[in-house]
Amino acid sequence: MTDPIRVLHFADVHIGMENYGRTDPATGLSSRVVDFLRRMDEMIDRAREREVDLAIFAGDAFKSRSPNPTFQREFAWRIQDLAALCPVVLLVGNHDLPNVDKRASSIEIYETLRVPNTILGRDYALMTVETKRGPVLVGTAPYPVRNHLLRDVDLPHNRTIAQIDGLLGEHLDRRLQAMAEEAGTYDMPRILTGHFSVSGAVLGSERSVMLGRDVTVMLSTVADPAWDYVALGHIHKHQCLTLGRADVPPVVYSGSLERIDFGEEADPKGFVWAEVERGRARWKFVEVGCRPFVTLRVDVRRAGDPNQVVLETIARHDLRDAVVRVIVTADPETDLLLQDRLIHSALLDAGANHVAAIQRDVERPARLRLGTSPEGLDPDQLLERYLGSKEVPPDRIAVLLDHARRIFTQEE
Repeated sequence: MTDPIRVLHFADVHIGMENYGRTDPATGLSSRVVDFLRRMDEMIDRAREREVDLAIFAGDAFKSRSPNPTFQREFAWRIQDLAALCPVVLLVGNHDLPNVDKRASSIEIYETLRVPNTILGRDYALMTVETKRGPVLVGTAPYPVRNHLLRDVDLPHNRTIAQIDGLLGEHLDRRLQAMAEEAGTYDMPRILTGHFSVSGAVLGSERSVMLGRDVTVMLSTVADPAWDYVALGHIHKHQCLTLGRADVPPVVYSGSLERIDFGEEADPKGFVWAEVERGRARWKFVEVGCRPFVTLRVDVRRAGDPNQVVLETIARHDLRDAVVRVIVTADPETDLLLQDRLIHSALLDAGANHVAAIQRDVERPARLRLGTSPEGLDPDQLLERYLGSKEVPPDRIAVLLDHARRIFTQEE
């Protein structure tokens, strides 16, 4: 009996995310870009220690579809380090795709230059990958490009967007089912890697960086017993969609390696380590030391010294190396006393890496909350005027006002 294949599964590196960062003097890069690169370095060190056999990158190398040469170089150095340890399958994600059809993806250069031990997954295909512990069948399912799928779909006349999405989803399901049927004929460990949304997945902050609309794949399609492990990318929140089920393979999103924004504040980040053999896979999520994101919520209404209340809250939290935002709930009186500069200095003194925002949520008198204005306009009139200023078509304004009136009536 052969040893299980040791698999490193990671995705959604997004080199080039620069929000909440500053220039790092040692590298000339944004400190946030350095964060993402350090997570890759940490992951590769652990893979080396564990004697990895196969690395699967499930898509989205960069934030942009046209990354600058520096970001490409930094990513390439790390792929080179990983390829020195084992074969690396590089799946094409939506952020890796070109803006124009027929152009090369941002990771296609590895195939063009025939970089040793790198395998590009740009087609729906099966491939046998030789590792030091034996062969592995890998099925690649890159991000489903709508234009490519449309070529193979007979679309009805006067179709709606919902109809197109439904047909594309069905077509993609059939392609994946055909891959699983063919995979079932191979007597070796079988892994499917895909970059798309699967029904039932809990979304993360990928929506904030999404490029285009998604086609969703049914969980039953990818949770096929023909596969021993399903390595997914695209959703930033780590999760196993078949947790606790013994009748189907683990269907796992590794999640992103580093936090992108405050929507991922509480999410652990890392990669997946799997040991795969024919008919069985054991896996574990390995957390990495990503940048902390911390939100401080402070209520200073009716406080005699609102600044002191905020400073005491700051002192009670560990903010070292964190990206921090402060949300202060105040009334009009305490709002006038708040000093943003004092709060900002206290955050930096507490060791915060970056102050993302000092936000004030000011409680207004009831008459203002109800929408009364100096002009005497009621909520309907205010909304109609606002929509008109945004150049919303008149027929659309009528529909929106109708829905708004129902909401106003319920609140009253």
